[in-house]
Amino acid sequence: MRTYPPAAVLFLAPALLFADAARDAEIARLAEALRPKLVEMRRDFHMHPELSNREERTSRVIAERLRALGFDDVKTGVASHGVVALLKGAKPGPVVALRADMDALPVEETIDVPYKSRNAGVKHACGHDVHMAVQLGVAEILSKMRANLPGSVKLIFQPAEEGAPKGEQAGARQMVKEGALDNPRPIAIFGLHTDPSLQAGQLGFVSGPMLSSADRFTVRIKGKKSHAAWPHLGIDPIVVASEAVLALQTIRSRRIDPQDPIVLTIGKIEGGNRENIIADEVRLLGTIRTLNEDTRSRIEKLMREVLGGITSAHGASYEMDLERQYSVTTNPEPLASLTRPAMERIAGKANVVVQKPVSGAEDFSEFQKVIPGFFYWLGVANRQRGITASLHTADYDVDEESLVLGVKTMTAIALDALERGR
Repeated sequence: MRTYPPAAVLFLAPALLFADAARDAEIARLAEALRPKLVEMRRDFHMHPELSNREERTSRVIAERLRALGFDDVKTGVASHGVVALLKGAKPGPVVALRADMDALPVEETIDVPYKSRNAGVKHACGHDVHMAVQLGVAEILSKMRANLPGSVKLIFQPAEEGAPKGEQAGARQMVKEGALDNPRPIAIFGLHTDPSLQAGQLGFVSGPMLSSADRFTVRIKGKKSHAAWPHLGIDPIVVASEAVLALQTIRSRRIDPQDPIVLTIGKIEGGNRENIIADEVRLLGTIRTLNEDTRSRIEKLMREVLGGITSAHGASYEMDLERQYSVTTNPEPLASLTRPAMERIAGKANVVVQKPVSGAEDFSEFQKVIPGFFYWLGVANRQRGITASLHTADYDVDEESLVLGVKTMTAIALDALERGR
């Protein structure tokens, strides 16, 4: 069970009995006035996508905007190209943090739009352009409300959410390591992610486990090379690997409680020289997803049992490297209950959808290991216009009507949190 610092106890106090309707109306007015700028910022980011740990222009643009808005302390170069900025309100109060990720994906854009990516082979195919534009919109509104701000807001723009290149460190884990949550320490952190399964105008959330853990592995199955015409003189790792791929699926079907979701996928198989040679090694590359950290810890042991049995039965051997990437992203129930009213006030109760957990993964969970955190979905689809493509695809796009709702919602969530923290 997670434990949090004493400041978190203040945050989990009873919610305010009455929403500040006048404040929400002011947020709505300011957000609507920002509509053209939000679209402009989102399109600018979309046209200039940068891969993980390469977000040089993106970082520079963000830092310049925050300095122009009068943020007190704008730090750059955190975890490579991350930006951390603090806005101190005129009234005393706690600190809350908001997080947006910055990196794009190695995906070639296929849609023909005015804001098409100008960087060949790179695209914002996961909505991080929206995340940044929304957070900058929130920054502008809060800067205008500074005289009545009861505390401070820390903005975290995070690089490499999609994963740093091999041998490099970055992402949420590195930002925490380099002090993004220190001096001052927020009482809570909030983040959002675009969701093409929800229409623009809708919001979604989960109370409890929301996104799965993610681990990646490489298995090397070692046999003995021989001529294909004399297979008895060799040990065929392709045959062994074929059995292993199927046997590994029994972990899900026979070794884990059926009510406990896991995914074990072999995404790539490498091996062999030519059609008439039995290879000496085959590599299996895959991913594991779980919604339970205890189950996550069991998977490696069960995999080694299966692989050991299969390979020894054939006279082969194996080696396995498993890299733990992301932990389960979990919204603490008290924090979810306290945050939901702001979402319903802004979007309308009918437009706030309680969703099921998904097997995607997010390193927002790294911040949640340190302070309470709440993560939610921002609907970006428009079925009438054909904007329905999934995340990480070449034709992914968003309905930009979602930008204003994103700004209004996150601003209201942040202000509610500051009021509760007082």
